Amino acid sequence: MWRLPGRAALRGVRSVVEQRSPAEATTHEAVRAMERAVVRCVPSEPKLSLSFALADGSHKNMQRDQSEPLGRALSRIATNALKGHAKVAAAKKSRKNRAHSSGGAACAATGSEPAATCEPVVKLYYREEAVAEDVLNVDAWQDGAVLQIGDVKYKVERNPPAFTELQLPRYIMAGFPVCPKLGLEFGDPASSVFRWYKEVKPGAAEPGDSGLASSSHSLQSSAWIETGVDERVYTPCNADIGLRLKLHCTPGNGQRFGPSRELESVCPVEAGPGTCTFDHRHLYTKKVTEDSFIRTVSYNILADTYAQTEFSRTVLYPYCAPYALELDYRQNLIQKELTGYNADLICLQEVDRAVFSDSLVPALEAFGLEGVFRIKQHEGLATFYRKSKFRLLSQHDISFQEALKSDPLHKELLEKLALNPLAQEKVLQRSSVLQISVLQSTTDSSKKICVANTHLYWHPKGGYIRLIQMAAALVHIRHVSCDLYPGIPVIFCGDFNSTPSTGMYHFVINGSVPEDHEDWASNGEEERCGMSLTHCFKLKSACGEPAYTNYVGGFHGCLDYIFIDLNALEVEQTFQDIQITKCKDLTPAYRYQDDWIQSPPSGIATFIYEFVPSGKGFTASFKENCEYQRLMDIHTAYTYRLMDIHTAYTYGLMDIHTAYTYGLMDIHTVYTYGLMDIHTAYTYGLMDIHTASTSNFANICVQVLCGCLNFSWAVLCHGQNSWVMWKHLPFEKLLEYY
Repeated sequence: MWRLPGRAALRGVRSVVEQRSPAEATTHEAVRAMERAVVRCVPSEPKLSLSFALADGSHKNMQRDQSEPLGRALSRIATNALKGHAKVAAAKKSRKNRAHSSGGAACAATGSEPAATCEPVVKLYYREEAVAEDVLNVDAWQDGAVLQIGDVKYKVERNPPAFTELQLPRYIMAGFPVCPKLGLEFGDPASSVFRWYKEVKPGAAEPGDSGLASSSHSLQSSAWIETGVDERVYTPCNADIGLRLKLHCTPGNGQRFGPSRELESVCPVEAGPGTCTFDHRHLYTKKVTEDSFIRTVSYNILADTYAQTEFSRTVLYPYCAPYALELDYRQNLIQKELTGYNADLICLQEVDRAVFSDSLVPALEAFGLEGVFRIKQHEGLATFYRKSKFRLLSQHDISFQEALKSDPLHKELLEKLALNPLAQEKVLQRSSVLQISVLQSTTDSSKKICVANTHLYWHPKGGYIRLIQMAAALVHIRHVSCDLYPGIPVIFCGDFNSTPSTGMYHFVINGSVPEDHEDWASNGEEERCGMSLTHCFKLKSACGEPAYTNYVGGFHGCLDYIFIDLNALEVEQTFQDIQITKCKDLTPAYRYQDDWIQSPPSGIATFIYEFVPSGKGFTASFKENCEYQRLMDIHTAYTYRLMDIHTAYTYGLMDIHTAYTYGLMDIHTVYTYGLMDIHTAYTYGLMDIHTASTSNFANICVQVLCGCLNFSWAVLCHGQNSWVMWKHLPFEKLLEYY
């Protein structure tokens, strides 16, 4: 029987019924008591689907042509119902025969064969009138119609809200939001109902205490209790560690609800790493900015395909424990960090396709953001925008190699590049892409913004390739922001793999680069392709030139920027984590259980800016914030390994387990903190004999034998019989004592 979910919804149903006349109320209750027949009929598809449960308990899912006459569909339903009835009759007969054979000859003569089953009457009614059998399926199966199969009636629900996909993440950690992946048809998440449950610890409650025990088949093996969270996102706490989670959700669209679904987490909640470095930054981004502000984040989240290489494990991130490089673990950290910034724009690089669809979209969508993705080769770019502030107007993504070869916009650049065939070949081999999204304000359609996102070629000797790629990018951005949407402001985010001393940065900031710049020969003279480049924008790095945005084994430097057009934008506020250099940390230490382990750069260059619209485009004055300019505290210093471990231990920044591992803690202190097992403590003489004896880890004889306990003292204080002890001690030892 189908009912609206939740107590509030049920109260609403009662109030509506009370307002009806007795006859109307009776009719309404009869409709509610019907079984459900769900019809999915989409104009763009040739077939419709029909789903219902027969009286024998079997569930039928039928696909019928929309242009088919209703009579054929009803005939097929009658055939299915007849088959189902025949199966039930056969099962009854089989049970009866078994009963007769076990009951003996006296029972054999009783009973009679059942009469032959007739095909049930199948009719479709709409507004209490039978629908003609020559009406097409697309017109016949209307919402609110009644399907009758024999004596059973079904209420037809056409295109009710329904989940097409529902999935929980595989790896769940305490303290990190759990964002289910949803695919919803004919509904929206905001109008849907979510309810979270967790397993009952063995012995903690009776299965009958579960709030969902009566409606869940899975509760036969597990007991569940409500968490009290009725929202789409649930953040487990430490009390949930070791327990699995269950989500009960009902799709809705603001007018009605569809069939509910349940799913359980595959694995139990695991312990999280505790306080993370980004938790400090989240203190300044607790709320979404006002409509007049735009907070922007750019982040290279390290594609899994690059994190799992031998080079990554041994050279780039040798300080990382294997689990810290695992995608499941890093995804939890990335989700929590990104959602905690409450950003309006998020530009991401090195995004795996599966990470985008299975991890980022569910997480960020739950917090009000929508995203677009552009694949490169093994990974790609993603841009997310806050739906309450922006709508996606258009996309203008390009592959640099394809654009250079085929787009007339880049004809002049390609001609210059063709003067050096070797350099041209190298440039056209690169798979780098540019993602451009034009967004329109949801409150003022005249306000638009061009958001560009890229990840330039990575090789240290590829300076001239990055120059060509940036030249192509700026030409394309000019086409979008000047030709297609004249005068709209530009925000250009990305991992540019270029330090402030490179030709690429010089070109962007100064508007030109000379043909004799050293980067034109970055890979040797034979690949030199010197050319003079210019662009029309007046760009600046919104965060200046941090000391580094990338800190890995063998290299640290500033490679990532958010460039803004000074003709239309000016920075209102910046925020980064390291206050001396004003750049985001790349090797944050994540605490996991009792060990301090430095993780890989789960992101590169996180910047947060706020832009205030004023006059032409978005303009504002820079506002210095003293809070962001303070020096580095000792905790941060230790996190970045700027403090030696002895000093760290002195300041109490290193947990005692790690201190003991590094040999910074003397054995007495180790024992005091309980880091040394009592066997070892006793061996080192750190445990007094009373404690040792009480703990039963060293019997009196062994203590005497090891010299930790005087023989006479043992006899006197512990009531030991000297002759009993003599049986267990060497004769030589006894002579010594006597």
